[in-house]
Amino acid sequence: MIYGIGTDLVDLDRIKSMKSLSAFANKILGDQELEQYSDMPEGRSQSYLGKQFAAKEAFVKALGTGFKDPVFPRDIQIIRNSAGKPEVLLSVKAKSYVESLGIIKSHVSLADESNHLLAFAVLEK
Repeated sequence: MIYGIGTDLVDLDRIKSMKSLSAFANKILGDQELEQYSDMPEGRSQSYLGKQFAAKEAFVKALGTGFKDPVFPRDIQIIRNSAGKPEVLLSVKAKSYVESLGIIKSHVSLADESNHLLAFAVLEK
């Protein structure tokens, strides 16, 4: 059964125009994401940041809450598995909250086209 569906669209120019990508990265990325980000060339890192943010926004929209305690951007990590598929990794407190809602599975899909980054999330109960 579907608990919620969320989507988000990011304009890559908004990411590129930020004064400090590093500050934004530290604000929204979890530890594993920050490791990946730090190893990327600048052109790819901008797209990565935008996709990560879009995915997190889509996830909280599917929750129906937006970012609020106990789920903030750093509590949601979007990690690619060995095949490149994005998977959601939650902090302990976010996972506990999500499980308390009866959510048992999450799905995230990411797409990009020139200047637009799209994320789609589905949460199952």
